[in-house]
Amino acid sequence: QVQLVESGGGSVQAGGSLRLSCTASGLTYDTACMGWFRQAPGKEREGVAAISPSGSQTFYADSVKGRFTISRDNAKNTLYLQMNSLKPEDTAMYYCAASRNLYSCTNPLVRNNVALWGQGTQVTASS
Repeated sequence: QVQLVESGGGSVQAGGSLRLSCTASGLTYDTACMGWFRQAPGKEREGVAAISPSGSQTFYADSVKGRFTISRDNAKNTLYLQMNSLKPEDTAMYYCAASRNLYSCTNPLVRNNVALWGQGTQVTASS
């Protein structure tokens, strides 16, 4: 069964940190461009960060640059998102995503390029 399963969400105070994890199964993980998206109530789902299959390239939305770090462990088929200095505006459901692109990333923060979504994990940062 092809699936992505996220974990690690929760509630923190503004300025705090959380680490999200996403475990992939049923796909050739080390060839997939992977990413994280988020969706706040009443807003469009937006790309947050992405990483190339080898991990050599990373991509970030301007709103999270310098605060969030995406990484992957291909031996464990796992994707991570380290979120530091969280702000109330980071509050959203966070989704792990596998891109349609294999072997490289092309426009990885564009929602239409996603081939597979996880079920989401809630992140809440309160002031």
